[in-house]
Amino acid sequence: MTLQYIYTILIKVDLHIDYIDKWINKMNIPNKCPSCSGRIIVTELCCDDCKTYVKGNFKLPELACMEDGDDRFLKVFLSARGNIKEVERCLSISYPTVKSRLEALLAKLGLSQLKSEVKRRRLEIVEKLDKGELSAKEAIKMLRELEG
Repeated sequence: MTLQYIYTILIKVDLHIDYIDKWINKMNIPNKCPSCSGRIIVTELCCDDCKTYVKGNFKLPELACMEDGDDRFLKVFLSARGNIKEVERCLSISYPTVKSRLEALLAKLGLSQLKSEVKRRRLEIVEKLDKGELSAKEAIKMLRELEG
């Protein structure tokens, strides 16, 4: 691959992200109450084909409630396939800033708890291994299951 080819791909990816941003902004879906900034819920759904209506209280997906900076960051992160150096380059921010924004986004989406739960479980396994309650083989199997 030539450098020019890679540069062309990167420009197309960035243009694609900008197109998605413009499309989402055209939809103008509110994700916060204009009065108090509270969380918005959907109360009615309609089938586009048969016009059946469903009423109730439906929460908007978490990703629909993201703030502008967060959704842009997530799109760049995904387009970079999680490559932090690439995100750093695309957004012109430092490596620690990328890591910090990623951790903040995970926390907003409730995923940082998953990470801390895995750490807690790992520690439990190691402590049981240390106390002789587990064999090394059992501990390795359990640790691999946590990763899988």
